[in-house]
Amino acid sequence: MIPDNDITVELDDVQGYLLYAYKNMKASRMLLLNFPSSREYAYGWLKTVYPQLTSAGLENRGIHRCLNIAFTPWGLKSLGLSDDNMKNFNREFREGIFTPHRQRLLGDEDESAPGKWRWGSPETNDKDPMESERVGHALLMVFGETEEILNGYLAELNRNLVQFELKEVAVLDGYSLPHNREHFGFRDGISQPVIAGSGRPGDPSNTIATGEFILGYKNEYGVYPETPIITTPQGNMNLLPADAAGSGCKDLGRNGTFLVYRQLEQHVDRFWKFIDEKSILDKGTDEERRNRLAAKMMGRWPSGASLIEYPDNDPGNSYSEKVMLDDKISYAGDPDGLKCPYGSHVRRANPRDHFEDNTPERSIQLTKKHRIVRRARPYVIENPEEHGLHFMCFNADISRQFEFIQYTWCNYPNDGQLCSDPDPIIGVKHEDKDRVFTIPGEPVGTQIEGLERFVTVKGAGYFFFPSLTAVRYLATVGDDGYCSK
Repeated sequence: MIPDNDITVELDDVQGYLLYAYKNMKASRMLLLNFPSSREYAYGWLKTVYPQLTSAGLENRGIHRCLNIAFTPWGLKSLGLSDDNMKNFNREFREGIFTPHRQRLLGDEDESAPGKWRWGSPETNDKDPMESERVGHALLMVFGETEEILNGYLAELNRNLVQFELKEVAVLDGYSLPHNREHFGFRDGISQPVIAGSGRPGDPSNTIATGEFILGYKNEYGVYPETPIITTPQGNMNLLPADAAGSGCKDLGRNGTFLVYRQLEQHVDRFWKFIDEKSILDKGTDEERRNRLAAKMMGRWPSGASLIEYPDNDPGNSYSEKVMLDDKISYAGDPDGLKCPYGSHVRRANPRDHFEDNTPERSIQLTKKHRIVRRARPYVIENPEEHGLHFMCFNADISRQFEFIQYTWCNYPNDGQLCSDPDPIIGVKHEDKDRVFTIPGEPVGTQIEGLERFVTVKGAGYFFFPSLTAVRYLATVGDDGYCSK
């Protein structure tokens, strides 16, 4: 589908973190909260939060702090959303990220198994998530231009948390590293899709239909994505818009989306020890050898520069401004992966114009149906020492977007000409096969054997990221007097 550029997204009703990465907000804290047993207290708290939420329609300049919110299905149930209305959310969201099926699908095994997470899953497989203190109900996302501003804002917000008796399940701090690099040393946050109708200009090959990311608008298939409509009247129905698909029901989802959150511990020492051991026979200095292999595995140089444009050497941080303009990078000119291995992390996560045996035009058409808007914040825990990444992404269809990328493009080892090659950065071992990484070459390529797992999942969740209108509505769900037709 060619995105309809005449569409105008209702930005004032969209929460800002979907459209903006808040790059000027150097400090952040994500608070996973449980609602109190008193729904009236929960509604009262939401009414204090709603007026403070940051929308995508606000001019970012001059803003020193931001606030957004998301909900788990158990949070929505705790607010009183009926079973009939909960059934209208997609299955992935309703069931949660920790189910045995998704554990296998996402590769959350061994140390990454949900039972070992700090947050986001029930204490045991047979425990009802509604009874768990680890799953959480709401994710309050707080950002500050400086740590001082963040702490001042948190003090204000905390007074309301105490007043309305909300409980903290997890406190997840994040910040920005120099040159926007994550802990493995690579520049992060590059090559985001452009959402049609968002007002942001972009190349047509990288401009994606609005409904791939925002509910209530048509997606790349030319249809409206599945959205949580209200089939059993609750609360102030007058606040909600009508379902754009024509069901005649009110739409809780319009201008909202779904958030995937995964706290990933990064085993930095393990990663670079592996790189040093496997690159020892390569040519060049120690630094050149290690950077070359690491870049082949990641699919970019540490500066963020593309291997397609710079196949031999990293141009360094001088490239940092230009790197944001690389949405036109083509893999079609490197069909054999001689510059950027087709098994590398970034090429697998977004094949661009070279997807299997399709033409560049067809490849772009197919990959557009599986894109995500990616957000990430590095973190450090001092005692015991732990480095990691708060990975977040937005998508309107969790199964077709995030889960498809994770399982089909990243975890699956039989990709194209590969047979034992999951994603070298985030992929997992498949059955009993040893993990390898293939670097194509002429006349023959190289296989890096004994690939280890360099990230461990510490917590995760699927969240509903509603519109501002929907947040306001949720604070009225328990008031039957508003059930007007």
